[in-house]
Amino acid sequence: MTHVSLKTREINLKEMRESDESDPDEALDEWFLESLKTYKDLHVFQLERPTRVLEWTSGRTVCVAGFSSSKNEILELSLPLRLLAEQNKGLCAERDFKVVHGGLSDAPVLGLRHVPGSRCAVSSDGRRSSLQLWDLGGDDSDVIRRTGQIHVQHDSSGGEGQGGGAREMDAPPSPNSEPRILHGATTSDVQLTDISTGQELYRLQAAGAPEPLSCLRLLGDGAFVCGSVSGSVLEADSRSPAALVRRLAPLGPSDPGPWSVDVRGGLVVRSSVSGQTLVSDLRRGDSCAAQARLSTGAGAQDTFGAPNVSWAPALQHHMALSGVSGLVQIYDTSLWGAELQPAHAQFEHKGHAVSSPSDDIITTGHAWHPERPRTLLSAASDASVHVWDWNDQSETRE
Repeated sequence: MTHVSLKTREINLKEMRESDESDPDEALDEWFLESLKTYKDLHVFQLERPTRVLEWTSGRTVCVAGFSSSKNEILELSLPLRLLAEQNKGLCAERDFKVVHGGLSDAPVLGLRHVPGSRCAVSSDGRRSSLQLWDLGGDDSDVIRRTGQIHVQHDSSGGEGQGGGAREMDAPPSPNSEPRILHGATTSDVQLTDISTGQELYRLQAAGAPEPLSCLRLLGDGAFVCGSVSGSVLEADSRSPAALVRRLAPLGPSDPGPWSVDVRGGLVVRSSVSGQTLVSDLRRGDSCAAQARLSTGAGAQDTFGAPNVSWAPALQHHMALSGVSGLVQIYDTSLWGAELQPAHAQFEHKGHAVSSPSDDIITTGHAWHPERPRTLLSAASDASVHVWDWNDQSETRE
């Protein structure tokens, strides 16, 4: 693939430690020793440019993409076979990511969503009034090609790009219908669009001033949730003329955010850049099921805006937080109470922070594996990408 200039490499932890000819860095040395017992698997890679996109296209492949002002690569990478092997990992010679498909974008890629059951993806640069459509390639081609775009009409009162980041998107499985994409930048321009025709199928009619989005999540059968950077949450249904079903109120002026939001199984998690985090049940209105003040280690708001918070798809009550420091933190929300109290992370991935020469490194994103309970991908502002499977120390002690 001559058009793809990405260079990926795995840095073996032991080799990284032994090849340092200078005085060993104490933090890196301690992390290396700790990692021998805290990780089931840990692979470290380096991209040419940082990515904010970590989008699974299958259980074995993931898309990454650059977000610089010049041309950016969009790449589909396969996970190392060593990571995926359940037994006899030492017999797997393949330890690195491999580029299986790749292409170029003439604009930053701040958001990308794979359409389930297809080889189609939709991307956004967070600034233009259109979404870009991509064919991710197949067995007969290793090239990712742009195939078209979706034009978006914006509410003049909301304005484009008020969120200061990527347009939020989600795509429902479409085994018996044409592929669709739910997308929006603010609460005033959320719409469902037919990807094949570009036809608008639904538009959210939300009351009040438009708010920049931090989350769009489909709940199934037409229902969806959109969360804003102010911490408010709207639950709506694209099949309902009334549209708006329920609104969870903003969290008050005591912590203005920005807030990151995620939803899974009816549970909403909202996390502020300051560390205040709340768990709510959509079925119980504005009541707070649990809350905590997280020790994120964050200082001033980073250049990437709101934190990244996400529920684990295959590990009950667990959430991951990144984007406020060089760490990725795992929390068990079942340990939280109804009153706001400090909470400590069950696990912290420190690899990006301790191995980077930069003191102000920030994690740019993370993604749980869709099936493996404790496997995550994470990326940082130094263009590093880590894939890791962490050990639950409580289970190890048992």
